[in-house]
Amino acid sequence: MDPLTHALASYTLKRAAFPRAQRTTTIVMLLAGTIADIDFLSAYVSPSSFLTFYRTYCHSLLVAFLFSLLITLAIFLRKRGPEAAQNPPLPIFLAALSASILHLLLDVCQSTGVELFWPFSPRRFALDWLPRLDLWILGILLAGILLPMLSRLVTEEIGAKSKGPRGKVGASLALAAMILYIVLRFVLHGNALAALEARTYRGESPRKAAAFAESGSPFRWHGIVETESALREVEIDVGPAPSFDPDAAVASYKPEPSPALDAARDTVVARRFLQVARFPKATVEKTPDGFHIILRAFPYNHDASSSFRVHAEIDTDSSGKILSQALAWDPGSPQLWSDTTLALKVSPRQFASKLCLETLPRRPISRLLLSSPGDTGEFRECESLLPLFFQPGPERATTNARSKPRPSPLSS
Repeated sequence: MDPLTHALASYTLKRAAFPRAQRTTTIVMLLAGTIADIDFLSAYVSPSSFLTFYRTYCHSLLVAFLFSLLITLAIFLRKRGPEAAQNPPLPIFLAALSASILHLLLDVCQSTGVELFWPFSPRRFALDWLPRLDLWILGILLAGILLPMLSRLVTEEIGAKSKGPRGKVGASLALAAMILYIVLRFVLHGNALAALEARTYRGESPRKAAAFAESGSPFRWHGIVETESALREVEIDVGPAPSFDPDAAVASYKPEPSPALDAARDTVVARRFLQVARFPKATVEKTPDGFHIILRAFPYNHDASSSFRVHAEIDTDSSGKILSQALAWDPGSPQLWSDTTLALKVSPRQFASKLCLETLPRRPISRLLLSSPGDTGEFRECESLLPLFFQPGPERATTNARSKPRPSPLSS
């Protein structure tokens, strides 16, 4: 979930379960309910760090316990005298732990997955019930917080006195509505997955299938099916008028088996990448020195273009011997557009060429958007951006740029 939803969920939990707690408890629960997302900062270090830390250590039950304990100790040591007596550490710790566990439960319901039992098990848990940003949950939580505030203002205006803790009823109803909504998502996800697994796709039976949630509607799901020859994606409606056409699935065909591809999959970076990628997609390109192989995670939601994505690049010779291997940001990842290191290492011409040429095979040039280095978020069409980089003038020194264009891929 996004940090805003986690913060609202923690605040709602506080008003429902700890309505009479002091402001200190509110601060503790907000910190404990959002601090696990600090692992997102690993994206600004390197792709390798992102794979290592994102949704792993900080999203485990053990670290949730430690976070809650440390936050409680920090608050308790800061307060002394009578103020400390009014805020005993045990209730504060239990409140912090409940917010931390709520964070993990919401993230488990998503598609990215979390390593709940680190360091005892590296297994990722992902139920695929919720999208990264669920507008319905966001609306439920906001209603549970804002409507009681509005009701209190009306009550005070007419001179009536409110009974009971402030906001407890609204927060309790919001949590109950959120739980019922997640149960509905669970049922609809099962229906979508059953529909995917029950069909054939161009005569091929599914080997593996998954249904991923859409933000706008709980009745619409994005399906991915792996068959013997391809990865296929299709939209599924499981509402009152369900519709699903397996022949409408868009296929992305797998490359032919080869010694180079087998050697690439056995590299260190590929094994690390395949631990995270649920639907890996390989692309093999012929180069003068052998083969250039890219392993990408098949995007499983419509928000994939706005998220951080990592892929593995492996170069081999013609016999399959590994020449180089590395983890890198995908061209569609925002980290690549904001990576000033790349702009400093290569010339303007090569910087523009790298971004455009690596992205053009996946998007029409009329729809391709690039962000020029140093701007404030304004996007320009690729055709209008390129002339800015091809203006005559001195160019910076080149270090990590390819001097020869890559030939067309043999298969994708």
